[in-house]
Amino acid sequence: MQQTRRHILEILKERKEATIDEIVTALSERIGKITAVTVRHHLEILRGDALVAAPAVRRRSAPGRPQYVYTLTERAADHFPNNYQGLATGLLDELKARMSPAEVKRVLEGVAHTMVEDAMMPDGPLPVRLDHAVTYLNSRGYNATWHENGNGHVLTVHNCPYEQMSCGNHDLCRLDEKLIEGLIGSPPQRVHWRHEDEEACTYVFDGNE
Repeated sequence: MQQTRRHILEILKERKEATIDEIVTALSERIGKITAVTVRHHLEILRGDALVAAPAVRRRSAPGRPQYVYTLTERAADHFPNNYQGLATGLLDELKARMSPAEVKRVLEGVAHTMVEDAMMPDGPLPVRLDHAVTYLNSRGYNATWHENGNGHVLTVHNCPYEQMSCGNHDLCRLDEKLIEGLIGSPPQRVHWRHEDEEACTYVFDGNE
């Protein structure tokens, strides 16, 4: 990202909200003199990228011209460091240390069930369910596709959104299996697995479903 826009995101992150003039002042302290026109230009680009929300009126305690403030959108959170992976890994390790394998399995199956409910899958023929399943999986970073061949309907998952965690936790691969089974409504046959140095995880569903 262009450095000035990165600074604007950081300023809005620190302040929660800021006017054009406040951003100009804060930016000038970081990078030197900058004009309000230039800041507006960068803000419009950030709005176009859905990282900054449309300006809102700031309430004033005294009469005067309204002040418009800018804030970050939820999407902007992706541009700041986080430790989601570390937290999730720690939570899973703690579960496995305090619970039996069967209890851990039930917890992860519960997570998969919650995700299936969130997907609100439609009834219908297998291709319709696969279309919706792929849309849901891709919204969560799986990079999934499906096609039909002589063996049936093939669902391919090209990316694991928690790959760095799952390298030592095959339980998360089982979670994916339960998720896919729940989304489609029937258990798949896994024919390729990334843990076995395959390029992707591949699941086959009977073409007669």
